[in-house]
Amino acid sequence: MTAECDNGDTQRRRRSGRRLAASAIVATALGYATVVVLSMFLEESLVYFPIRYPEGDWKPLDLRYEDAQFTAADGVRLHGWYLPHPQPLASVLFCHGNAGNITHRAELLWMLQNRVGVSVLIFDYRGYGRSEGRPTEAGILADARAARTWLAAREGIAESQIVLMGESLGGGVAVDLAAADGARALVLQKTFTSLPDVAAYHFPWLPVRWLMRNRLDSLSKIGNYRGPLLMCHGQPDSIVPYELGRKLFEAANEPKHFIYLPRHDHNDPLPPTYYEQLKQFLAALPPRGQ
Repeated sequence: MTAECDNGDTQRRRRSGRRLAASAIVATALGYATVVVLSMFLEESLVYFPIRYPEGDWKPLDLRYEDAQFTAADGVRLHGWYLPHPQPLASVLFCHGNAGNITHRAELLWMLQNRVGVSVLIFDYRGYGRSEGRPTEAGILADARAARTWLAAREGIAESQIVLMGESLGGGVAVDLAAADGARALVLQKTFTSLPDVAAYHFPWLPVRWLMRNRLDSLSKIGNYRGPLLMCHGQPDSIVPYELGRKLFEAANEPKHFIYLPRHDHNDPLPPTYYEQLKQFLAALPPRGQ
């Protein structure tokens, strides 16, 4: 009787253990599915980090700028800063990254206007700064096209003669414009192959490559751009891995030049030597209209 009882207890414990294991697996699967679904619904809030007006320094003393106001094709009203130069080396449309607003780029803008010697329009995507709306991939691309149209009219040049410059997420915006419509030159700072590639680096346990709506797939587009390209990227970069920037550069057509920034993280200010090389790059471009 004792042996039979022991065997029965053992079998019951095994069945109970299997039920517990199955319950744990189901709970884990449900938890994972919940995280996946939530990430899909919250995708825009995980990609875009806008800071709305009035946060930021909206009257920087060191900048010479004019407010620029224009409207995207879908009617969203947008805002930016136009920094003129009396004899510009180039006319630059600057597409900023996914966080903050135009006020957080004041130091960079000063360097472009005063050290590089260009006219610049920087604008806030919808939902950022003083711009209306909420950011989406289609929306921010429409915003950049509206900004390019405004800058071309203000500078009295064709849109194809504008230099497109983008940092991080803004690099994906600039690549889209350049690949579709051309540009006098394309300048990319610490950008990526695609948004899903960046997300996969940070969340390798999520199927982001299949689920993300916002893609900014520069890798598939950059081959359609056939003008001069200047890229820079630092290492180590804790936000956009250096390898993604280098892979995008390798996929681009000539003429192209890559500036390596050693011991430079994603949000570190660009060094003075970068602006010197940028000025040399722009000075070597064919004159406008050629």
